[in-house]
Amino acid sequence: MNWLILITAGLCEVAFTFCLGRAKETDGIEWWAWIGGFICFSILSMALLAKATQTLPIGTAYPVWTGIGAVGTVIVGILVFGEPATFWRLFFITLLISSIVGLKTME
Repeated sequence: MNWLILITAGLCEVAFTFCLGRAKETDGIEWWAWIGGFICFSILSMALLAKATQTLPIGTAYPVWTGIGAVGTVIVGILVFGEPATFWRLFFITLLISSIVGLKTME
């Protein structure tokens, strides 16, 4: 169950970076709405991470949380914001995913 909480926390991290990306493209009331989403997802992400670390080792949970956020943010950047999907970006994202899986299997 705590792995599911941790994964949800990582996905909330992706959501808050998405909100931040959208906020930089807007202004006025729409900017405030995106910043509101950013704040809500940030708080939720941190709270879920804290909950997950009650039973998972911090040395595993934190890198997995940041890894999910990093990988998810790069994928959102490519698919939503039109960032380049170069060979090296995809290579290093694959390497990061492999590292996250390795941490999980070594637990």
